[in-house]
Amino acid sequence: MAISFVNLPKTVFKGKKNTVKWWVQKTAQIHKCQIEQLVFNFCSDNELLKINREFLKHNTFTDIITFDYSEKEKISGDIYISTERVIENAEKFSSLVTFELLRVMIHGVLHLCGYKDKTLTQKRQMRKMEDRALLNYRRLTKRKIK
Repeated sequence: MAISFVNLPKTVFKGKKNTVKWWVQKTAQIHKCQIEQLVFNFCSDNELLKINREFLKHNTFTDIITFDYSEKEKISGDIYISTERVIENAEKFSSLVTFELLRVMIHGVLHLCGYKDKTLTQKRQMRKMEDRALLNYRRLTKRKIK
């Protein structure tokens, strides 16, 4: 299992990278998946917009794009996250930036586990799974996060 972070803002997780890696791994296992190779790439809005245009032919800002290289239950992928969009969403939803970042990260992992979010029903299911994973993170770290 290899999980890595590229350009992770220094103020995020404050030395808890191993805890986050363990949490991501356990969340995947709950969904009957095993992480083989996972890279979280943190970038700007403009960088993610460029990726969105080039690979998905979408001309919109987004908080996350997931590239899935998985085979069956073995997860491999690149997850690109706009830290600017995460900060904006945290403000919009009156949430902590760390909480919103964890939500977006686990959202990408859930996509790699095979879950979709195109329909309203799928979006609701995805949100419930994100909430469950975040509750597990809170239990793991014994911290209350909003």
